[in-house]
Amino acid sequence: AVEAYTILPEDTDPLDKQRRRYAALKAARDRALVFVLAYTAVRVGELLRDPNDPRRRGVRWEDISLDDGSMDVYRKKQQWDAASLPDPVISPLRSYRQLMDPPTERWPVFPTFDQRTLAELVRENLAERGERPEAIIERRAEYARDLLLALDEDIRPPSITTDGTRSILQRLSEAAEIDIDHPKHDYLAPHGGRRGMGEVLVRAFGYTVAARYLDNSEEMVRERYSHIEAGELGDVATEALEEIDSVPQ
Repeated sequence: AVEAYTILPEDTDPLDKQRRRYAALKAARDRALVFVLAYTAVRVGELLRDPNDPRRRGVRWEDISLDDGSMDVYRKKQQWDAASLPDPVISPLRSYRQLMDPPTERWPVFPTFDQRTLAELVRENLAERGERPEAIIERRAEYARDLLLALDEDIRPPSITTDGTRSILQRLSEAAEIDIDHPKHDYLAPHGGRRGMGEVLVRAFGYTVAARYLDNSEEMVRERYSHIEAGELGDVATEALEEIDSVPQ
């Protein structure tokens, strides 16, 4: 979708060009979201909007430093803290930001694309700016999607919610034809990235480093990933038995 948009001929119909841009933005947003969930180990409630908690309004561009590789999030422990953005995350975020070109740093990194929400938001904001109903209808007709009008007029949409993220991941899992054998869900759920990064870090660097990256206590990480230590101890026991068995009787 991104490539199709970037190679459009100059004489492309304006509305068709807008449709292609919208498709590219949606694809780039979804791609960046997956990379962030897969590699940062940030809890989905720390990254996106929680309708029941006004403090969790979703990460904004002002919270992210692509140069430093960090992102400020409102942690589970009820305070703002920096989370790491490893190298695999930087390129998708940078490309996505360039394509979106948010009008201000206060724009959410992962805005909702829900058409009903955006339509209501655009109508309300233009009316508050003194636009007459007829003028608002004409203005919206100039755009293939209200999101594009919101970008041009700096009408800041809300971030997607945690439930919205699950819907996105379900759609992406179905499109990729990924079969998930899990008792509670049939798609790649948001917490899977966090569990996966925990597994990688424990095996590569141990429980202390993994606990710092996951923003958890070492005790909790040891409990959650106890199967790794059990497997390692099993290997040690096997090696010891082999050494004993190799001793001449």
